[in-house]
Amino acid sequence: MRHLLAVLILLATAGVALPARAEAGQPVRGWTILSDSDAGADAVIAAAKPYKINHLQLSHEIVHDLREVRDPAKRAQANRLTNAAHDAGIAEVAIWDHSLYDLSYYPAEFRTGPGGTIDLDDPAFWEWFKQDYREMLDLVPDIDSVVLTFIETGARVERQHSARLATAEQKLAYLVDQVADVIVGERQLGLYLRTFGYFPEEMERTIGAIALVRNPDVKVMAKATPHDFFLTHPNDATISRIGRPVLVEYDAAGEYNGQGKIANAWPEEHVKRLRHYQRLPNVIGYVARTDRYDDSSVIGTPTEINLYALARAAEDRHMSVETIYQEFAARTYGRAAARDVASALSKSYEIITSVLYSLGTNTANHSRLDYEPYCSSYHRSVSGKWIEPPVTYVRHGVNKRLHFWIDVVEHLSPAACKADPTLAREAQYVLDRGWVTPGDHMTPTYLRYVLTEKEHGVRVAESALRDIAKAGKHLSPEHFQQLHAYFERTLLTARLHRAIAAAYFGYRIYVRDERQRTRAMRRLIWDGLDQAQHIAERIRTYPVPAADGEWNWIQDAAEAAKYHDRISMGWDRYGGIAVPRP
Repeated sequence: MRHLLAVLILLATAGVALPARAEAGQPVRGWTILSDSDAGADAVIAAAKPYKINHLQLSHEIVHDLREVRDPAKRAQANRLTNAAHDAGIAEVAIWDHSLYDLSYYPAEFRTGPGGTIDLDDPAFWEWFKQDYREMLDLVPDIDSVVLTFIETGARVERQHSARLATAEQKLAYLVDQVADVIVGERQLGLYLRTFGYFPEEMERTIGAIALVRNPDVKVMAKATPHDFFLTHPNDATISRIGRPVLVEYDAAGEYNGQGKIANAWPEEHVKRLRHYQRLPNVIGYVARTDRYDDSSVIGTPTEINLYALARAAEDRHMSVETIYQEFAARTYGRAAARDVASALSKSYEIITSVLYSLGTNTANHSRLDYEPYCSSYHRSVSGKWIEPPVTYVRHGVNKRLHFWIDVVEHLSPAACKADPTLAREAQYVLDRGWVTPGDHMTPTYLRYVLTEKEHGVRVAESALRDIAKAGKHLSPEHFQQLHAYFERTLLTARLHRAIAAAYFGYRIYVRDERQRTRAMRRLIWDGLDQAQHIAERIRTYPVPAADGEWNWIQDAAEAAKYHDRISMGWDRYGGIAVPRP
């Protein structure tokens, strides 16, 4: 209760009105379309009414920067979708923007600061800047709001020149107020600021900048997790400290967690986070991503359950996760099949956190098979950056409490990623404390932990596929094919990761420690490589391929072939050492 009172006082003293939810009983229930697929977008809009969606965002491939509306094709699509959404009863349509754009976008006459930077103290620049916004907004006259990323942009405003604005926070806030003068003040449109930070100190800077924004009508949109959408990340602790209405963003399409192509149903994940944010008085609702590019919309797929979970949990605060699974399975696949389909779907979280994650850290590059050279798994994306103390309990047959840095990163990270400047820039303290040390420290013990976890993921995926087989007699042929393919792709993915993990992590031990160059180790590595080749061929020839999107599921077969060549022929970054077949 004291925490709730403190937030209310914060809002009042900041001069910010309580969210619309408190005033009119109308929380925001939103979806975001990232893909420029017209068919996918139309399907999303058509599905919105039963979910009581009143807010739609057009982003990424449709419009990522507002300047893109000058392109006739993008403008036409944005305007068509805006009107279609309004016709479908969606009251608020928002379009995305980033500011500042690339430095070269701005006339040279304003780039008079040191090193050709923009002189932020020049009033003529800001008049040009506002007029530019007026002209862009004229091209999309029916939108209702703009979602603005004001950090992590092309020409970062904090790097531009000013003798008057002394701090990064002041520059960021001043930029927001200039945008708000046009969007909110002149056009009477909504403006949402996207928070973002790669590490806690950067997030603090963003929150500090928002606190300096003068315009009282500017709102905020924050992800449900800090930095990005990882299942092992905690809730975003900064949201309760923002003295403005906050819209919380969820990823229903699994950017890092399967992108809807494999088992991606986790109502428990979304409902648990939603329940946390529902208790915060400044939170005005949710918005959920519905795709990850191309034809990857989750509408009409088993992954749609994530959208259903958010809608049901927002509507009924007493709704249980178990009921959500049963309701969705029954309404989509029929009552007779519901129990077994719900059972299969409910195993998604356990599968993905065993397969695409390794000992608590995501080891899939935007869902792709990529243990190395992708380094973000071992520094930028580590959940321990946001958890104090940075400790996790890994189940999945491992059943051990592990320190994210001392145990997980120290052993799983290849040496090159420990020397990557990103680790020092975003988490220097882990180096200063000796939590992560130079060199490769993969050991047989940690190899055993990883393989135990991967094998667990395979077993659970096999169990889910058996559930679908049991439900088969109650399913239509179309539904059976959809669900069977969904979970068979999941099982093939789990088996491929198990095989490559054995070969890759075993290879690192083999290279580093001559005492480990035993026949047993060579057999483990080659068993992994041989199994991966067999599984990769099944993926390449699978008769029901996954939809197009950022993650091309079939491409994982080609990635597996790379590991085969690197390990069997000698990987240059590991001294060209090859592993002979035993």
